Amino acid sequence: MRYDSPGQQVWRRFRKNGAAMSGLAVIALAILVALCCTVIRSDESPEANRICLPIGNQRPGFTSDFLLLRKNQEAMVPGLWQKFWNGTPDSMQWVAVSDWRIASDTVFYHEWSQDALLPEQFVLLAEAVWPILDPHQLVNTDGKWSARDVYGTIRTSSTEELRTTFGEHQVTRRTFLLGTDRYGRDMLSRLLTGTRITFFVGLVAVVIALLVGVTLGSLAGFFRGRIDRFILWLINVTWSMPTLLLVIAITLLLGKGFSQVFIAVGLTLWVDVARLVRGQIFSVREQEFVTAGRALGYKNARVIFRHILPNIAGPVLVVAAANFSTAILLEAGLSFLGIGAQPPTPSWGAMIKENYGYIILPGTAYLAVLPGLAILLLTLAFTFVANGLRDALDSRQQLLSA
Repeated sequence: MRYDSPGQQVWRRFRKNGAAMSGLAVIALAILVALCCTVIRSDESPEANRICLPIGNQRPGFTSDFLLLRKNQEAMVPGLWQKFWNGTPDSMQWVAVSDWRIASDTVFYHEWSQDALLPEQFVLLAEAVWPILDPHQLVNTDGKWSARDVYGTIRTSSTEELRTTFGEHQVTRRTFLLGTDRYGRDMLSRLLTGTRITFFVGLVAVVIALLVGVTLGSLAGFFRGRIDRFILWLINVTWSMPTLLLVIAITLLLGKGFSQVFIAVGLTLWVDVARLVRGQIFSVREQEFVTAGRALGYKNARVIFRHILPNIAGPVLVVAAANFSTAILLEAGLSFLGIGAQPPTPSWGAMIKENYGYIILPGTAYLAVLPGLAILLLTLAFTFVANGLRDALDSRQQLLSA
């Protein structure tokens, strides 16, 4: 007869819950997107903040050609980790065009416009090409363009070679699957990047809440007496304050910014954890294994962290999953109020704030609806997982499945 460990039994019951498994799949997908968003998004710039005002508020499926023209200043080359985590700064100027042509040594183009055809603009071909020639050291001798390249060596190119290079490497077509926002930024890229912001804030906030809540709850439940009364008073005072107002007060005290958000959220979510841990330790501190640990001369810290906490880890895990969804909502609310993650960081709450005015306009409501749906989907996912864990760890469910 095969014997399943308690963990395997919990996992077997958890798998039978379709909503919980669906939520777990959504969370796994969100983790994958958060880790790889700079690789899979079409906007490689930091924070997916490539602004192109002429193509602002375009509908999903919009396609445009872009000329990549040399900037006056050179972009910093990021390291491998910075490139993976934050993106690559644009070394070129992205110009949306309706049409373009090359005549002689000049590139002529019409910048994209929704209403009317703008006057034709132009730029010298040799000054536009990158990275072959440096325009500051450009020399034209009998139709040959000579200058130092990015590696510092002298390179000579004909006008025809410049045309070929420009057409192959500096003209690109992009399709915006979810359209663009008011600043012409790719909506899909910013939604993907917002997954990382939201997930990271929720994760760090939950870790802070666990550290504070488990520590205070353990001290209150194990030692009782004055320590318990003081911690219980602190819990009741914190519990009596509205969560959002408390988060706002802590945020204003710490200042605006991304790092301040998860500290403020974490310092308000510890109450549920502390109350649960305190109550659970009350129920197990007089059991035989705790008495045996004391009789063997183990220190109180070892009894708590090596013997008591592992036996109450299940309920704590359920509360942590529920707090994750609360942290997501709090972060979105703070960003919507303008005291959370600051622009151009693509937080979902900040994206709703930027575009909520378009909800009443035909064809543009998706700008605010899409980040709202993302918040709803991820919050529901953690709620379903928390409910599934609660049911899988329930002793009555264990008796029914036995």
